Amino acid sequence: MKVPSKIMTYCPKCNSHTEHTVSLYKKGKERKLALGARRHARELKGYGGQKYPIQRKKSKTTDKKTLVLKCVSCGRSVMREGIRLRKLEVTR
Repeated sequence: MKVPSKIMTYCPKCNSHTEHTVSLYKKGKERKLALGARRHARELKGYGGQKYPIQRKKSKTTDKKTLVLKCVSCGRSVMREGIRLRKLEVTR
């Protein structure tokens, strides 16, 4: 599916419809010293292995693409959860 690079949509900060630039959400780098990561490492340490089953068979063939809409006038970013797609392309 193709999505335009600029969309007119509602901005909660400006309280009006303004132009937004569209980009795909990318996950940032995970921190090794975050509490969740430390807790997970402690669960896996020693004998006993995994505390929960590892999902081996992936059932879904697509994943949900999240769009990041950034307001041109104020700079506020809003996440918009997308629909399930095999491929999402931001067109210029």
